[in-house]
Amino acid sequence: MADPTVLIVEDDAAMQRGLKDNFEFEGYRVITASDGAEGLQSAIEVSPDLVVLDLMLPKMNGYEVCRRLRRRRLDMPILMLTAKTEESDLVLGLDIGADDYVTKPFSITELLARVRSLLRRRVGEADVLRFGAFELDLRSRRLLENGREVTLTPKEFALLAYLARHTGRAISRDELLDRVWGRDVLVTPRSVDRCVTTIRRKIEADPRQPKHIQTVREHGYRGNFDF
Repeated sequence: MADPTVLIVEDDAAMQRGLKDNFEFEGYRVITASDGAEGLQSAIEVSPDLVVLDLMLPKMNGYEVCRRLRRRRLDMPILMLTAKTEESDLVLGLDIGADDYVTKPFSITELLARVRSLLRRRVGEADVLRFGAFELDLRSRRLLENGREVTLTPKEFALLAYLARHTGRAISRDELLDRVWGRDVLVTPRSVDRCVTTIRRKIEADPRQPKHIQTVREHGYRGNFDF
């Protein structure tokens, strides 16, 4: 990815400037916003490759910015900056669509490493995703293992493809229900769990210790695909 665009939404002027300087030094194109409303508008208009989003912001907090971006089906990675360390606060951020978080005070080296990791995980529009002995062909909607087709139901394929396309991101059961089953279908989170169990039997060497589809406790699942 050449010259990725990063949107930094941070109301502390000194921190915003420091982050901007460091990201630009690393070769990123940087856009900044000083409050949540401005950040939301910039993200909608520019559609950056990644958003660094402070949690406590004037006009609109980071939770609400994240929630509104996901409602608009904008799927760029969102990395939250938070001074809160309570597990419930961090889980809430993940539940509404954040991909990762860094707790203040943080190391700029760690932050940049997290950003690089999130950008690497964004697979893009590849037609064929390869992991281990498998090939997931998004155009023909087929899964091959060492050249032989693995039978998947339409829902199993859609769920596997969604997790693969968002590899590394913790995805809630509610998001999976929305994106794979659709809002108009009356199903429960248990439908996601059952579908994951079936897929694991088909792609995991040991379904009891899954490598490719990992459970995120009290949240959902994370795809782990080494493309």
